[in-house]
Amino acid sequence: MFDTMTMTKAVGAICGSFLVFLLAGWAGTSLFTVGVAHHGAEGEEHAQAYTIETGEADAPAEAVEEGPDFATLLASADPAAGEAVFKKCAACHKVDGANAVGPHLNGVVGRNHAAVPDFAYSEANIALSAEVWTAEAINSFIENPKKYMPGTKMAFAGLPKAQDRANLIAYLSTTK
Repeated sequence: MFDTMTMTKAVGAICGSFLVFLLAGWAGTSLFTVGVAHHGAEGEEHAQAYTIETGEADAPAEAVEEGPDFATLLASADPAAGEAVFKKCAACHKVDGANAVGPHLNGVVGRNHAAVPDFAYSEANIALSAEVWTAEAINSFIENPKKYMPGTKMAFAGLPKAQDRANLIAYLSTTK
C-alpha cells in the first residue's frame, strides 16, 4: 500500500533540490554584487570576485570635459539644426499658435512663464509667472526640467547636449 522507501527518496530529492538552489544562490552572491558591498558580522567587508557598478551615487564621479560656455554656443547656434531637435518636443508642443499637451512655443523666448492663455500650467510654473523665459532659463529648463522647476508637469527627461539646446533655442527664437 504505502512504500516508505519511495516516500523517503521523494522527500530526500526535494530537500536535495532545495540545498542545491541554496548553495547556487550563495555561490552567486559571493561572486557577484550589484553596487553594494556586504559586510560581515564584525563589519569586515567580504572580498568580491566581481562587482557590477550601477552608476549610482557610490560610483566615483567622472570628470566632465567642459566645452565653450552657453553664450558662445548660442551665438553660433543653427536654427535649422534646432528645428530638427524640435521634433523631440513636437510630441507635446506646437509652433503654430495652438496648444497641445504642452503650451505652444511661438515666441517663448522673451515671454513670461505661464503666459499662454487657456493653458493649465503647473503650480510650479505659475509661481514663476513674473519671470521671463530667457535663453539661459530655457537652456536650464530643457537640460533637466524636474531639477530646474520641481513640480513641473513636463515629463520630458531633458536634452543632455548643450549644442542641441542652443540650436533649439535659436530655432524657437525664430518662431514669433
